[in-house]
Amino acid sequence: MRPLICTDLKKLTHWLLQNLPVPKVVRQDAFRSWKWKNLSVSMVHSVLTSAWALTCFVVSPELLSNIRSYNTPLSYLLVCISTGYFVQDAADIILTGHAKGSWEFLLHHAVVIWCFLYTLYTHLFIAGAVIALFVEVNSITLHLRLMLKLASAQDSSLYYVNKFVNLITYVTFRLSAQFYLTWYLSSNYSSLEHSGYFLTSIMVMNIMILIYFYRLLRADFFPRKTHFAGQNGVHRNNSKKFLSD
Repeated sequence: MRPLICTDLKKLTHWLLQNLPVPKVVRQDAFRSWKWKNLSVSMVHSVLTSAWALTCFVVSPELLSNIRSYNTPLSYLLVCISTGYFVQDAADIILTGHAKGSWEFLLHHAVVIWCFLYTLYTHLFIAGAVIALFVEVNSITLHLRLMLKLASAQDSSLYYVNKFVNLITYVTFRLSAQFYLTWYLSSNYSSLEHSGYFLTSIMVMNIMILIYFYRLLRADFFPRKTHFAGQNGVHRNNSKKFLSD
C-alpha cells in the first residue's frame, strides 16, 4: 500500500510540474526556474501533509496529550511520507548545486529527518511528529508567497491577501505547534527517552522560526527602502537572498 501511495504522489507531482503554467520571468532565469519547481513539489507536500495531520487530530484528539505513545497506521504513514519528502528535497538542493545558498533549509531538514527517523524506528513520539507537521498549514502560504515573488507579483492583490493569511497561519500553526512541543518536552523532561536530544533539536528549530518570523515581518510589513537597481528592486547578485526573505 505504501509503495502505491508514493508512486501516485510522484505521478501527481510530475503532472503538476508538466501542466501548471510557469511565468515568463521565471522561465528566463535558471535559479528562479529551479526554485519554482522545488517550491511546486514542496506545495504538494504541504497541502497533502497539512490536511493529513489535521485529519489525524480530528480522528484522534488524544494525540495532543499522548505524544509519547500515540501511534496509528494513519499517523505512522504520514511520518513515513514526510520523511521521504525531506530526504528528497535535501538531495535536490545538494545535487543541483544550491546547498550554499540554502543552508538554512538543509539544517532544518537534517533536524527533522533525524527526529522523524527516530520516531519511525522506535514507534515512539509519532504524535509529536504529527503535531510538528501542523506547521505545513503555514507552509502553504509561505510557498505561495515565495512563488508570487518569483513571478514578480509582490504588488498583486493575491500577495497582499496572502501576507495577512500567512501571518495568521504562522502564529496559529507554526509558532503554536513548536511552542506546545517545547512545553511538553520541558514539562516531561525527566520521564522521556532521549529528551535532551529532542529538546535541543526543537530549540534549534525555535530559534530558526523566530528569526524567520522577524525577517517575514520586516519584509512584508516593515519594508526598508533599498537602493538596488534592477528587477523587483534588487540587484542581480542579491536575487537569491531576496527570494529567501
